[in-house]
Amino acid sequence: MDDATRPDHAPASHPAIPREKVGVLLANLGTPDNTDYWSMRRYLSEFLSDQRVIDYPKWKWQPILQGIVLSIRPFKSGAAYRTIWNTEDDESPLMTITKAQTAALTAALAERYGEEGVMVDFCMRYGNPSTRSKVRKMVEAGCTKILFCPLYPQYAGATTATANDQFFRALMEEKWQPATRTLPPYFDSPAYIEALAASVERKYAEMEDKPDILVCSYHGLPFRYLTEGDPYHCQCVKTTRLLKERLGWDDGQITTTFQSKFGPEDWLQPYTVEEVARLAEAGKKKIAVIAPAFSADCIETLEEINEEIRESFEHAGGESFTYVPCLNDDEEHIAALAFEIERNLQGWLD
Repeated sequence: MDDATRPDHAPASHPAIPREKVGVLLANLGTPDNTDYWSMRRYLSEFLSDQRVIDYPKWKWQPILQGIVLSIRPFKSGAAYRTIWNTEDDESPLMTITKAQTAALTAALAERYGEEGVMVDFCMRYGNPSTRSKVRKMVEAGCTKILFCPLYPQYAGATTATANDQFFRALMEEKWQPATRTLPPYFDSPAYIEALAASVERKYAEMEDKPDILVCSYHGLPFRYLTEGDPYHCQCVKTTRLLKERLGWDDGQITTTFQSKFGPEDWLQPYTVEEVARLAEAGKKKIAVIAPAFSADCIETLEEINEEIRESFEHAGGESFTYVPCLNDDEEHIAALAFEIERNLQGWLD
């Protein structure tokens, strides 16, 4: 706290107080610390114990999770992570990309507000760096106001809400709580839709033979969550519609699917892994897949889409599979995020 000073007229014994700042805390899902069994088990235990993610009663779910699931799944998940691991920096791609996004947003907001006014950092809902540690860091640095930004365009209880829950739990430990705001979902933000469309156009411009259809694959949820009031499905469908309208396409050129089904319940449909096979069998031999619900490439995109879902399509007779990367630290994505952040800092910073 190099900029910490005692308040005017305070006695010499008064502790120094850092200069007031506004904090912008980005939040993503999380990542294991490594790909070994115990790193994966710790991460998966935290993730799959979250009742926003799996809402079965603890007495029913925890024996299954701790006894069966976590005896087997860490090996499978660790093997999947090893196929995409950033070995140079010894971290997952999600960590690498989130760091790059944080650096880019730091620069963008410094240009807007000056280098001293805003502190930008990131945390993970599961794993490290924890939300609690980053809230503590911001408070110690003098952040009397914090905008908490879950990096999920579409709201879901299992993503946005649980990230907010963890943020509020961290605030409960602070003696002097900062004023806080949370970033709303931005699934229909014109800047976000423009960034998505531009990424599709760039990818298509590289290709001689254009895909027959673009599959917008969103992370799935149990169908029951929709009936209980979660708006995620509706927001995903609207994102696809707005993307279609921005691209000037008709309905036959784009579709919405859902991936990553887990457990015995019915989830939001159609399932991506099944739909790409159906498309291949129906004569759509060239497809592209984009993942608009993910702000950064991760295990669900780099391994599940680009390996498992690709294999399903090719096994069914598909000939050309193109993955359109997540927006990551793309310049237009950073501009879209900066716009949403600036909009939500109004009244705090002008």
